[in-house]
Amino acid sequence: MHELSVAMGIVKIAEDETKRAEAERVTVIELEIGRLAGIEFESLDFVWPAAVKNTVLEHAEKKIEVKEGLAKCADCDEVFKIQQFYDSCPSCSSNLKVVIQGKELRVKALEVV
Repeated sequence: MHELSVAMGIVKIAEDETKRAEAERVTVIELEIGRLAGIEFESLDFVWPAAVKNTVLEHAEKKIEVKEGLAKCADCDEVFKIQQFYDSCPSCSSNLKVVIQGKELRVKALEVV
């Protein structure tokens, strides 16, 4: 379950940024996670309390913006939604594409006090 290591990485980022801002704790953390990032949202929710215990994130409100998968067909330039990396273009059935959205995994914002 790599969601624990992802959560610990988020804690590290929050602690570093809180220290840089000379603050004591985080009140809100906003995450941006793509559907193609390989994160199981239920697993992340499960490990979150253990990962943030006794950290600057312990009492923070967690907000997640989920980014849907989007790709652009390399053959016909159609932009289309994808659920999996191997989804083909709905217009021309080509498998050649560039993923343009959905792989994100980032801390978008922190509110600190």
